Amino acid sequence: MACCAAPSPRWWTTLRFGVEEEYFVVDPVSREVVPRAAAVVRRAGAALGERASTELVAFLAEAKTSPCDDLDKLREQIRAMRAAMAAAAAAEGVRLAATGTPVLGEVVPAPIAAGPRYAESLAVYRALDDEQSICSCHVHVEMPDREHAVQVGNHLRPWLPTLLALTANSPYWAGRDTGHACWRALAWARWPVAGPPPFFASAAHYDDLVGTLLGCGALMDTGTIFWDVRPSARLPTVEVRLADVAPTAGDAAVLAALVRALVRVSSRA
Repeated sequence: MACCAAPSPRWWTTLRFGVEEEYFVVDPVSREVVPRAAAVVRRAGAALGERASTELVAFLAEAKTSPCDDLDKLREQIRAMRAAMAAAAAAEGVRLAATGTPVLGEVVPAPIAAGPRYAESLAVYRALDDEQSICSCHVHVEMPDREHAVQVGNHLRPWLPTLLALTANSPYWAGRDTGHACWRALAWARWPVAGPPPFFASAAHYDDLVGTLLGCGALMDTGTIFWDVRPSARLPTVEVRLADVAPTAGDAAVLAALVRALVRVSSRA
């Protein structure tokens, strides 16, 4: 296998970044979750194309930005993305809620969205899927190669608890106050490969462990690596994925800026 080209000496000075967000689809009167995400995503596709998508649970909708190199541009993208999703929801007679867990509604077992991958997840993970009524925000930061993504992830590990505390937005679960600022993190922690990742000596070390997890059945595939920070399985990025979805576009942009700043510092370590 050919080696990757060496990155430029100051590659970290122009890091592009982007955001993925998940939202609950809710009834406009009762504010309870309703399984109408597929209709919302179809309608939002006119404005967002493939940047709007469904998720495992039928009342979750996802949207993502394009890569940006400027915070103001990213903030505007998030606002426009949210506006397009909200308009699509309104046209379908529903609303969106940017909260990490559902405030109201019957959410266990969660209605699983249609599709072969979601059916496979339900067959493999069974009851784990029942309580995955959760919405998160993922921040992607561009990396020159996977080796850098793994090493930057190592440097980010000590910051993960602080990032989680700063972004907590899930105190309620189906009509009750949980007493926790981030109940979503506790629900998510049940997965076999979730939470803070271990330290990796290299990308080869990472791949070796992932191969072991695949071989023993802990992972359905590499898309079910749910560590709080990881090299993206499909993009040339390091992905920080532990935050609740932010209540506002401005909050989401601040998180993205903070993550990119931490990545930049880590890249120079």
